[in-house]
Amino acid sequence: MELEQGYEPSDEKPSDVKIVRTKDELRALLDPLRGGRIGLVPTMGAFHEGHLTLLRAARRESETVVCSLFVNPTQFGQGEDLERYPSNEARDLELARAEGIDFLFAPSAEEMYPHGFETWVEPERLSLELEGVLRPTHFRGVATICIKLFNIVRPDAAYFGAKDAQQLAVIERTVRDLDLELEIRPVETVRDSDGLALSSRNAYLSPAERKVALTLPRALALGAEAARDGGDPVATTRSALEQEPGLKTQYVAVADYGGPRLLAAIQVGKTRLIDNIPLKGGAR
Repeated sequence: MELEQGYEPSDEKPSDVKIVRTKDELRALLDPLRGGRIGLVPTMGAFHEGHLTLLRAARRESETVVCSLFVNPTQFGQGEDLERYPSNEARDLELARAEGIDFLFAPSAEEMYPHGFETWVEPERLSLELEGVLRPTHFRGVATICIKLFNIVRPDAAYFGAKDAQQLAVIERTVRDLDLELEIRPVETVRDSDGLALSSRNAYLSPAERKVALTLPRALALGAEAARDGGDPVATTRSALEQEPGLKTQYVAVADYGGPRLLAAIQVGKTRLIDNIPLKGGAR
């Protein structure tokens, strides 16, 4: 990730992260700080090193850092894991405090979607492929909550992980199409020591399932190698995945999301995982 040149954040930070529950309170707290750069890190909580990497990037570049902690119900489809999605606000608060975050915005669903809410942001082409085929309302929920957060916080920059490459592309397109005055800052995927991309959903995996899940990053690496050698990255990746009987392949594709990327989604037991890597010439 390329950092803002010449910017040095203030050394003066609040002694403790402040939890904010309402839109009005957050706006009131941020209004006196708008002379300096504000960074936003939207999350659904259950922090891992990937989230912390985003928080650190925002902290380096911003005088004020807001992290949202909101499990957004509208991006979950019927039968998905909304009810069991990992949640530990107390742990997230401690991690946010350790990273020097200023405000942790943790609203209720009723605060973000009050009675009578009926206005949605509907991305078109980008939301109709890959993830959008399997999760038809997902990107409507993602785009809507992001626009709401952008309007509430009014950040100079918002930070997103490239692991969710299609989501990142949808957000970048939405910001561009709606002429929003903020910068979207992508941060490359953070991986565990065994190569598995960090995800809150990794907590669902049993030890045996995790071994199966490692087929995903390995298959993508083989696909990228095939592409460098002039071969077919999709066929190579799919073949490697299909050799592992413990998983179900949902899709493998190459898409131009900030540059060419090789993407795949799999199901291991009850856990759905996605991952991607840039191909040669990828921008990030």
